Amino acid sequence: MSSARILTSGAWRSSTSSATFQAVNPKTMEPLAEHYPVSAWDDLEPALAAAQTAFDQLRGLPDTLRAEFLEHYAASIEGNRVSLVEAASQETGLPVEPRLNSTELPRTVDQLRQAARSVRDKNWQLTTVDAARNIRSCYIPLGPALIIGPNNFPFAYNSIAGGDFASAIAAGCPVIAKGHPAHPRTTQLLAELAHASAKAVGIPVQAIQMIYHLSPADGLKLVADPRIASIGFTGSRTAGLSLKKVADEHGKPIFLEMGSLNPVVMLPGALAERATALLDEVSGSCLLGMGQFCTNPGLLFFVAGEATEAFLAGMVEKYRAAPIGTFLTQGVRDNLVASVQALRLAGAELLTGGQPGGGTGFSHQHTLLRATGSQFRAHPLDLQREAFGNATMAVVCKDLAELTNALKTLEGQLVGSIYSDTSGKDDASYQSIEPVLRNKVGRLLNDKMPTGVMVSPAMNHGGPYPATGHPHFTAVGFPASIRRFCMLACYDGVREARLPGVFKGI
Repeated sequence: MSSARILTSGAWRSSTSSATFQAVNPKTMEPLAEHYPVSAWDDLEPALAAAQTAFDQLRGLPDTLRAEFLEHYAASIEGNRVSLVEAASQETGLPVEPRLNSTELPRTVDQLRQAARSVRDKNWQLTTVDAARNIRSCYIPLGPALIIGPNNFPFAYNSIAGGDFASAIAAGCPVIAKGHPAHPRTTQLLAELAHASAKAVGIPVQAIQMIYHLSPADGLKLVADPRIASIGFTGSRTAGLSLKKVADEHGKPIFLEMGSLNPVVMLPGALAERATALLDEVSGSCLLGMGQFCTNPGLLFFVAGEATEAFLAGMVEKYRAAPIGTFLTQGVRDNLVASVQALRLAGAELLTGGQPGGGTGFSHQHTLLRATGSQFRAHPLDLQREAFGNATMAVVCKDLAELTNALKTLEGQLVGSIYSDTSGKDDASYQSIEPVLRNKVGRLLNDKMPTGVMVSPAMNHGGPYPATGHPHFTAVGFPASIRRFCMLACYDGVREARLPGVFKGI
């Protein structure tokens, strides 16, 4: 049976493996026609050698070529948006409008262009000069990068088009992209455009390589290979920690995004002031995209009272009335079923939903659960199990002190938010809980739901473990995201003529 070709060593090639897989249309729950290879090590060995060769070549080329590649690629994606959006929608069930065509694809090309600007500005290199002692330092590329993308963003986090890819290329690191099996045709189309852009601008074509899938054992072997200098991964905690273990054993940086509950604290003054408006805002954010964003809020914290009970009753109505969409894959649905069952076994009360189905294809009822603050403190890990999808846990605490203590048991999160009265009635409560939540999240919001991440130089899309594997770096925002794929290089007493070009004139 014939299968799609992989992009390795500068050309599209047939895989050496006979194993294949098919993507599934999540709305029809039927496999799509195309077959894609599950690469074996015989595919990976030449790809690793080609990546090392490309790294050596890139170091001898002007930085502006990488910027030109990123800009050319961005324009190519825009020029082929119809076919890209059609493929992504078929493979993921995500709507063409506004999600894919008007939101995610424009964000993707903007990321590529922001990365290009950072290459031209050289701001990612953080040059530091001690002229009196003739010592200088800057960031330089580390080497070939392995990028592993997730299922939920077929463009913006795609292993061969997303933020990790743009950051690695901007730094001067060749990329071996491992696609996600949920959207192989989308990844193939993007890889074709990236390959053509590399040819057009004259960067080494071996710097852009892509395989669709591989066995877990070969994935770990790939991470361990000395020719891979760093890894960017977005996906489940189980897979991420397996990769991290191997990377740590071999002393190489791995940048992981492994999920987050993104807690939102609703202080009493906010409910008293604007509960009706907040019902739409909170419910809409929790259910946006069927809860399949890394920043959907999965935990809501309240202080007990009549206003809280009324708010939760309103959320039940909203959840029951909201249309049920389609999950990206059967795995998302099945994992959500298991997570909801586990949360109930841990003591959570089901307020609504809780069963698979209700929508088209792979789906699940909108689900709202609740637990008390004392339950949450007694079983913090069990009740923090991520229920990726359209399920939300409300934690109702007897008072502010219990709420504060509950926040202290939180694991590290990507983002957290505090809603309070706009006139200042909640300010004392805010000052009490903010220091606790601040150290649990990478990004802190006020009076704003966490869903959505702006691509900004000031953005931190990261956070304490286990939301990510490292709290010092962001996966979104240039130039900071580029430095993940770099090393800090010091030049001590090096003659001026031998210094990198970034030091010229300073």
